[in-house]
Amino acid sequence: MNGVLRSIVTVATALTITACNASGSAPAVSGASGQGATSQLAERSAPAQPTFRLSPNVHRACNDFRPGHAHCDVLVRDGESPSGFYAADLESAYNLPSTTAGSGQVVAIVDAYDNPSVADDLAGYRSYMGLPKANFAKYNQTGQQGSYPTGDTGWGVEIALDVEMVSASCPLCSIILVEANSDSTGDLGAAENEAVALGATIVSNSYSGSGSPVSDYDHKHVTYLASAGDDGYGIGDPADFASVVAVGGTSLVKGGSGRGWTETAWSGTGGGCSTVAKPVWQTDTGCKFRTANDVSAIADPNTGVAELDTYGEDGWFVVGGTSVSSPFLAGVFGLAGNSTRQDGGKTFWEKRHHKDLYDITSGNDGRCSPAYLCTAGPGYDGPTGWGTPNGVGAF
Repeated sequence: MNGVLRSIVTVATALTITACNASGSAPAVSGASGQGATSQLAERSAPAQPTFRLSPNVHRACNDFRPGHAHCDVLVRDGESPSGFYAADLESAYNLPSTTAGSGQVVAIVDAYDNPSVADDLAGYRSYMGLPKANFAKYNQTGQQGSYPTGDTGWGVEIALDVEMVSASCPLCSIILVEANSDSTGDLGAAENEAVALGATIVSNSYSGSGSPVSDYDHKHVTYLASAGDDGYGIGDPADFASVVAVGGTSLVKGGSGRGWTETAWSGTGGGCSTVAKPVWQTDTGCKFRTANDVSAIADPNTGVAELDTYGEDGWFVVGGTSVSSPFLAGVFGLAGNSTRQDGGKTFWEKRHHKDLYDITSGNDGRCSPAYLCTAGPGYDGPTGWGTPNGVGAF
């Protein structure tokens, strides 16, 4: 670990993530799509037809839907000045100790291809947001600081977003970026393993696909997170793995009584009943397989976050997608400092932790049966899991 920390260079860059599922395409899911279970136990991970379509002013950054490949889950809002939420807004909304916690924690971001401007953009993002300079280092999938993959502007948006969202929640965390040679499951898996070899105990993955080996996302003393996708009800790899925290998305609006913020389930978030074996710590009875999600945070591009990317974009813009929520919550795990003692998403299923989560009780991401798998309500539901952070007590 010390060797890794010594190799982390201090830079400031701004990064953003854009959801990358093709508009109008069926979501990548862990099992065949069907018409939804009519019995009390759901057996399908997606309805026959996709239930979510992007707004006309939103586009996907990535569009690779081939089997054995992943697509990034970041959505870009077009034609608007940067009006998305800043780091301070998110710290307030989720009651985070961002200025005092997280020092010494190493969070890894794994993405495909290269963003050659990421370090400079990260520095610009952090400076504009009033955050300290970053402890940041970039590697290729074999652990070299150099010989980076071919650049890709779509994944470049994702890369910038990911590092910026970790910065927004945990500015004192050290961040390492591992860039895979391509978006194939083999290359991404190699980058996942390299991130652990470099000393990360938290690894965030803002992409969806199918055919990934579970072993690439299951190492002792490492907390993995993955975005649930941006196509509504349905869940794919790696968010459906029991060893991974499945992260859903919400719509976040400033205002409202009590908390001062209002949150609902985002209609585009992935989630629901998978075809992967159910972990022993999951207690819901409407899905005999692994249920997603475990936890959630802001993802709706219409209530999105500000990102800085000068490689594929012209500077500041607004983004959304579950590519926002996964790296942001990776930083929250860094604030909590408990990443080496987690078991997938188990921590959120422990009743003692529910007081430290905002229960999201309205909104849905499609139609399904039983209804809790796609409709937010009191307690557990598929789109938002057990809720969103109210401090770090549940992490």
